[in-house]
Amino acid sequence: MKKMLVIILAILVVSLAFGESFAEKNTFFDSVKFIQYLDENTALEEVRNGNLDVYYYTISPDRLENNQDTEGLHVFDSTGGSYSILINPAESEKFNPFSYKEIRFALNYLVDRKLIVNELMGGYGAPIISYYSPTDPEYLTVVEQLETFNFKYNPNFANQVISKALDENGAIKKEGKWYFDDIAIEITIFIRSDDPVRKSIGEILSAELEKIGFIVKKDFGDLNKAFVVVYGSNPSDLKWNLYTEGWARSAFVKYDSVGLGQMYSPWFSNMPGFNDPAYWNYKNEKIDGLTQKIYTGDFETSEQRTKLIQEAVTEGVNESVRIFLASKIDQYVVNDKVEGIVNDFGAGVPSRFTPINAKSSEQELVIGVKQIYQGAWNPIMGLTDSYSRHIWGIISDPATFKHPFTGETFPVRASWNVETAGPNEKLNIPEEAIRWSPSLQKWENVDIGNEATSKVTFDFKFSKWHNGQKMDINDIIHSLYFTIEWGTQTDANDKTFDTEFTPRAAQSIQSIKGINILDDDTIEVYVDYWHFDDGEIAEWASLWSVVPWEITAAMEKAVTEGKASFSRSGATSKNVNWLSLIIPNDATAIKNYLNEFKESNHIPISLEKFPYEDSEYFKNRYESSISWIDTNKHAVISNGPFYLESYSPESRTIKVTTFEDDSYPFKKGEWSEFENAEFPSITKVEFEKIIQKGQEITIRIETSNSDRILYFLTDSKGEKIVSETLDIEDNQVIIKVISENSNKLGIGANSIKIFAISDSVLKPEFYESSFIVTSNSEELPNRTFENIEFDMNDSYYWTMIIPLVIIIGILIYLKKRN
Repeated sequence: MKKMLVIILAILVVSLAFGESFAEKNTFFDSVKFIQYLDENTALEEVRNGNLDVYYYTISPDRLENNQDTEGLHVFDSTGGSYSILINPAESEKFNPFSYKEIRFALNYLVDRKLIVNELMGGYGAPIISYYSPTDPEYLTVVEQLETFNFKYNPNFANQVISKALDENGAIKKEGKWYFDDIAIEITIFIRSDDPVRKSIGEILSAELEKIGFIVKKDFGDLNKAFVVVYGSNPSDLKWNLYTEGWARSAFVKYDSVGLGQMYSPWFSNMPGFNDPAYWNYKNEKIDGLTQKIYTGDFETSEQRTKLIQEAVTEGVNESVRIFLASKIDQYVVNDKVEGIVNDFGAGVPSRFTPINAKSSEQELVIGVKQIYQGAWNPIMGLTDSYSRHIWGIISDPATFKHPFTGETFPVRASWNVETAGPNEKLNIPEEAIRWSPSLQKWENVDIGNEATSKVTFDFKFSKWHNGQKMDINDIIHSLYFTIEWGTQTDANDKTFDTEFTPRAAQSIQSIKGINILDDDTIEVYVDYWHFDDGEIAEWASLWSVVPWEITAAMEKAVTEGKASFSRSGATSKNVNWLSLIIPNDATAIKNYLNEFKESNHIPISLEKFPYEDSEYFKNRYESSISWIDTNKHAVISNGPFYLESYSPESRTIKVTTFEDDSYPFKKGEWSEFENAEFPSITKVEFEKIIQKGQEITIRIETSNSDRILYFLTDSKGEKIVSETLDIEDNQVIIKVISENSNKLGIGANSIKIFAISDSVLKPEFYESSFIVTSNSEELPNRTFENIEFDMNDSYYWTMIIPLVIIIGILIYLKKRN
C-alpha cells in the first residue's frame, strides 16, 4: 500500500513539474474533423464501417429499409428542412410571365406536392404550402388560414389560370406554344443538381410548364453557381425565372420572429433583388409592415401577434414569390459506437450540441459533410449556408440559444434579469446611459427624461478568445457600435452601408434606447420592445460578440476601403471579394490592417470614450491576433469550445480542436440533458368510418407524453366545419361532434386532422384520416351483402358498392376467358 501511494505521489509531482493539468476537459473529443463526401452511398458505408462517425446529410430512405441496412448504425429521423421554389417576379424588357401574380399563384396547382413527398422523398416528409410545416410550433397558429387554400394538384386548372392571364396581357398561343410580340416565351429554371430531390422537382416542373406551352431552358448547378446566377444577378436580366430551393434550420424556435420576414418580405434582403439599389427589387409594403411588427414586437397581446402572423402567411402564399412544397424528414446515420447525439427539432443531428456532447472511445470525431466550403466565413453577412454554420456553431458561443425541444430562449454566455413595463407603460432611463450617434460619430448620453419599455440586465460569462486574450466589455461595446453604425444609412455616400445587413439591422436598432455599463461584465440594456415571454425580451436586447473587436475593426476597414464586402450581393455589385476569414488571402488582408493599427497606436472611435488602465492593452490585442493569423493562416478567432485548427481545400477537410482553457465556462457533459426527448404521440384513434349526415360523431383518442389535442373537421370541399382544443386526462380524450356540426358535413368523403401537443416537447404528433358521410335517411343500411337496398340517390352506393360490382364483373369475365 505504501509503495502504491509513493508511485501516485511521484506521478503527481512529475506531472506538475512538466505542466500537465488534470483539470476537467471541456469536450469529450480532443478534435473534430469534417470531411467532404459528395456521394451519400459512399458516406453511408463509411459510417457503417467506422471510417466516419456521423454524416451530416440525409440518407435516402430506400438505403435504410430493413435491419440489415441499419446494422452498425444509429438512425435518427430529423425535421426542420424544407423545399421551395423561388420565383422571379421582375419586370423586364423581355416578357416575364411570372411578373403576373395570377401566374405565380397558379403554380401551386401545377406542382404535385404529394408526388414529391411520396415518390421523390420516399414518404419522408409532408406537403406544405407555407414556411411553417406541421412540426413547427407556429403551424398551429396558421393552420386554419392554410386550410382555406385547399391546394391540390390540378394541372388543367393551372393551365386555365395561366392561359387567361397570358391572353389578357397580350400573349398568343400558336401551335401549342406561347408567344409575345412573335417571340416564343422562354422560361429558365435553375435546378440544383447536387440534390437528387431538387433535381427531380426541377425536371417535373419543367415538363409541366412545357405542356402548358412554354419553352423551358434548364440550368443545372450547385449553391456556388446559384450565388452567382440567382442571388447575385439583377432579376430584371432574367438569367433565371424559377429556382429549386432547399432549406435547413440551425435551431428550433417556439416564437418565430424572423422566418416570415426572411421568406416573404423584401426588407429582409432575401427576396429577388436582395435590396441591392442597382437591381430591380421586389416590393410589398403590406407584408413588410406585418413582418416588421412581428420582428420588432409591435403588438400588445399574444392574440395580436397571432393575427399578424396569420395575415403575413396569407399574404405570402397569395403573392407566391416563394412557394413551399414539402417539409423534410431527414434520416441521419451515426456509427453505433458513438453516443451523446443531440437531435435538435430544428437543426436535426447537425445541432451545435452534437459535436460538443458526443462521445466514444476515440479521441477524434470524424464527420462527413456534403460540402466543405460554400460561401464566405464572416459573422456579419457570411456563414449563409448550413455547411459552414454547422462548424461555426461549435467554434463560437452565443449569448443565448434556443432549447432544442421547446424552442424557448435560454442563457449560454449571458444570464439576465428582465424588467418590463410593457406593453403600454414605460421605464425611466438613467442619465448615465449612453447611445452611439452615427451622425456625430460618438457616444452620447441619452436625453434626460427618456423612457424605454423594457430593461434587461446582462451578466456576461467572459472567457479567453482563442488567441489567448481575455474577452471584455469593449467587445460588447464595439459590437453595439457596429450594429448601430452599419444599421444606419446617413446619406447616399455612407460607406458603412451594406445592402443586406443594413436593412435588417435598421429594424432592431430603432428599439435600442441606451445602455448603462455597471461593471466589467454587467450591463443594462434599455429597449422599446415587449413580448409576453421574458426570454424573448432578453434575446432581443442581448449584446454579444463572437469575434474580438479588433477583428471586426479590421474587417470594417477592409470593407469601407472597397477591398471586400460583408455580403454576397455587395460583393457581386461592387466586384470585390465576399470577405471570408478562413481564406488565407483575406486573413492576410486582416493582418495587414491589424499591423497598421498597431504601428499607429490606433484606438477605434467606438472605444475612445472608454480608456483602458493598461497602456499595453490595445497593442496586446493587435499582436495576439496578428500572431494567430501568422501561425494558423486564417483569421477565424472566436470563443467556443473548439477552435479552427486548419482548412485544407485540397483534401476537402476542416479540423477543429478542443479549446482547453480553464476560463471556458462549460465542461464536458454540460448539455447531456439534450440527448433525449419524450415526444407526444397518438397511440390510438377510434371512430366510425361511415356515418349518416347529422349523426353525432364520437372519436376516442389515446395518447402518450401529451397535454392536449387540437382537431379540425373539414368537409369534402376542404372547408373547416369545426375545430377545438381539448385537454388530455390519463392519456385519453374524447371528441364529440354534435349533430348541428355534423349536419354541415358534405355527402361523401370528409376528413379529420388531429394534433397531439406537449408543453415540454414542442413537436406535435399529427394524425389525419377520412370518413364517409351518407345521406340523411331514417336508418343507416347494414353494410353486409345480406341486407342491401339499392337507393340510387345514396352516394354510399356510388362511392363504395358500384366500384366493387365492376371489380367482381371483371374477375368473372377474366375467369370465363381462361
